[in-house]
Amino acid sequence: MSQSIIAKRYADALFQLGKERSKLDQFETELLTLREVYRDNNKIVSFLKHPRVSVDQKKKVMMDSFQSFSEEIVNTLKLLVERHREDIIADMIQHYIGMMNDAKGIADADVYSVRELSEAEKQRLSETFAPKVGKQSLNLTNIVDSSILGGIRLRVGNRIFDGSVSGKLRRIERELVSTNKR
Repeated sequence: MSQSIIAKRYADALFQLGKERSKLDQFETELLTLREVYRDNNKIVSFLKHPRVSVDQKKKVMMDSFQSFSEEIVNTLKLLVERHREDIIADMIQHYIGMMNDAKGIADADVYSVRELSEAEKQRLSETFAPKVGKQSLNLTNIVDSSILGGIRLRVGNRIFDGSVSGKLRRIERELVSTNKR
């Protein structure tokens, strides 16, 4: 079975448990913290994957490191360690965050621009484009890309809104080429 499918199942179970116990937001906060720990600390990842470290030692480190987390999150981490599935923790977190975003009507989006956008500009983009994709708001990640020359390009999932100068030039070029062929 694919790692991603297994990670999704654990995320689904955590989401259902969080819903039953009214802890969805708490779980999200804890999982976001865990994701940061995973991203910033390669030693914990290599420790958890090390074959000479016993399962009990790994579980103890997880319990000690994340003792301020809810019992459900700690137990999930211990279960993943017991079942030698430490490598799906990051994917599980990503799936859970995705489900939370869907529940809140939020979508992740990348916005490409020539310069870094201000928070006010990001907010206006979110307010403008969220209804177009059926969401209440967008979590925007600004990617500076000088090749677009000006304007912006916004990608939400598999949808692209291209208002960049380079995109407009490509469209004009296609139009000119197609009229020359007639």
